[in-house]
Amino acid sequence: MSDTPFGFGLPPEEPDDGDEGKKKDQQGGGGQGPANPFGFGGLPGAGGFGGGPGGPGADNPFAAMFGSLNPNDLGAAFQQLGQMLSYEGGPVNWDMAKQIARQTVSQGSPDGTKDTSVGPAERRAVEEAVRLADLWLDDATSLPSGAASAVAWSRAEWVEATLPAWKELVDPVAERVGTAMGDVLPEEMQAMAGPLIGMMRSMGGAMFGTQIGQAVGVLAGEVVGSSDIGLPLGPAGKAALLPVNIETFGKDLSVPQEEVRLYLALREAAHQRLFAHVPWLRSHLFGAVDGYARGIKVDTAKLEDVVGQFDPQNPEQLQEALQQGMFQPEDTPEQKAALARLETALALVEGWVDAVVHAAAKPRLGSADALRETLRRRRASGGPAEQTFATLIGLELRPRRLRDASRLWASLTDARGVDGRDALWHHPDMLPTATDLDDPDGFVHREQIDFSELDKMLGEAADKPDLRKKRDEGDGEDESKGDDAG
Repeated sequence: MSDTPFGFGLPPEEPDDGDEGKKKDQQGGGGQGPANPFGFGGLPGAGGFGGGPGGPGADNPFAAMFGSLNPNDLGAAFQQLGQMLSYEGGPVNWDMAKQIARQTVSQGSPDGTKDTSVGPAERRAVEEAVRLADLWLDDATSLPSGAASAVAWSRAEWVEATLPAWKELVDPVAERVGTAMGDVLPEEMQAMAGPLIGMMRSMGGAMFGTQIGQAVGVLAGEVVGSSDIGLPLGPAGKAALLPVNIETFGKDLSVPQEEVRLYLALREAAHQRLFAHVPWLRSHLFGAVDGYARGIKVDTAKLEDVVGQFDPQNPEQLQEALQQGMFQPEDTPEQKAALARLETALALVEGWVDAVVHAAAKPRLGSADALRETLRRRRASGGPAEQTFATLIGLELRPRRLRDASRLWASLTDARGVDGRDALWHHPDMLPTATDLDDPDGFVHREQIDFSELDKMLGEAADKPDLRKKRDEGDGEDESKGDDAG
């Protein structure tokens, strides 16, 4: 589990110089009062909401929403604060998440690069790269092209396009938190404490919205396409690349920019083929996330303690409780199975893309090996995509599974050919399991059930005259029984 479950950062520490330090804080904050009044922390390495230590908003997380909070902004600030506390939507305040993500993007990434609008030349370069990538992939997989269009996104456009998918991923976990907040009080007290519960839920929605918005905004500064975490985050059939991030990614690789762009286009186009032509895969992956979220256990005793002593002037209490492990996955066989199912499914997707892209790029790009290893290390070292994923749904992926899955898919290609390998995507029960990743040779040489043949046999049996006659007679008997009954 992440050290900062669900993205809540650490509470502010007291200054070393006591009261004098507090005075300095107040002066540095423009007379706004104690730093970080609501106790919202940032993501590791993300700095303050103003873009870094000492920057605008570093001492006040609401500066990301309210600007510098000078007198001219106070009216708008209080209006937005009122909107936050009166929020009555789902478990996450997604309007706030979107707003903060956009503002985080506008502040630039930690390496100093700023988001820019995508020009016509960059759009053409992306379209040509995806078109060439699809041609190369035709030799490496039996799945046809899945990209109806190719687009070049700015970071802000990536945020807009992927928020619906983040909502689907995060809401199941956030729902558990919101439900627990309302259930910890006895029923007779809930009516009396209605305003308090409502405020806590509004605060919870705001806390999730704030952290998710910052997480997605930070991630927008790192991702190179719409499928960096192995999930289809963008609209179906739309291959997307981010030119500004691709330039940053390839800056220190000593590889021509055109080759970097083409290799990343291969990965994006391969993901698009898989998700377009394996119709059950998206729901399988998102269902696995939801199944894992349903097994997250809320320590109600600890939550009851927090609610019983909740001081509206000290909302850091709730955040501190979150950081002390209030939300943990249940240690049950069902939850372990849900975790294994999700990890294995993501590893199989990424492993297949890795194997297919390598097969397509190796004969054509001299830098294929170097780029492949760079991306593998990026994932294995807990890259930004994995860190954000862990922050938002409380799940750490195991990168070693990605290499295991890639080796298994490569072995399947050698043993069964491209068609035999890709045929395993016809049905989820045909895919390798976590145990198979430990013993790839055993899986490769094992007889597989051909579900397409089974479906064909069942269809033929249903159409045989004798069976059809019996079925029709049975329908007639049922109708006559219905008439008699009437």
